[in-house]
This record gives sequence, structure tokens and C-alpha cells, in this order.
Amino acid sequence: MKQEIAVQIKGSLTEGRLPCASAFKIARRLEVSPQQVGEVADELAVKISRCQLGLFDYGSESKALQPMQGVEGELEAMIRDGLVKGALPCATAWDIASELAMKRIDVANATESLGIRITQCQLGCF
Repeated sequence: MKQEIAVQIKGSLTEGRLPCASAFKIARRLEVSPQQVGEVADELAVKISRCQLGLFDYGSESKALQPMQGVEGELEAMIRDGLVKGALPCATAWDIASELAMKRIDVANATESLGIRITQCQLGCF
């Protein structure tokens, strides 16, 4: 399976890097975990780019985050309820976005405003 993941990664590179969204497509297509795709990318020395939460690799800007003004209500409650050791796991941020029908990066923007870090990247990047 590693070899097939490697082939898929090599065929999905953009400017020598693997976009986060492409890594997840590979995982779904091959029915493997995103973590497995991330591990093979590491073995190939391929960097993941364009984090879907806006946390890294956005060209000259390291992040695409823009702190949200006035985070409150259900979004804030869900973020705070999802904290593990004071940080929000990446998968939980995705779940919140899905449940509230909002963009993933908007959840990350909210965490930035609240001073909360996102951890446990599903691809193993952080």
C-alpha cells in the first residue's frame, strides 16, 4: 500500500509540495488514514502545503489566518468543549466546521481570536 500511496503523492504534487486537500483525497481514494499519507510524504521528503485550516504554507505568508472579530455563542462553546489539554485537535476543528456548516479556516480564525492553538494535525505535520 505504501507504494501506491507514494505513486499517488508524486502524481499530486504542486510546485514540489503536496496540498493538504490533495493528501485527503488520496486517503479517501485509497481508503487509508490521512496519517498514513502524511507518513509516506515524510518518507519521500515531500512537504505538505496549503493547510486547510490556514495554519501553514501560504506562499510569502506563513499562515492564511485572519483573527475573527467577536467569537461567541455556539462556535465558541464548541471550540472550548473540544479542547484537549488547552488546544483544539485538527479533526475536532474540522468536525465543528462541518456541524456548523462553515469553512474550516473560519474555525481556525476563531481559535486564533480566542488565543487557542490547533494541534494534532491529521496528516502528522504538527
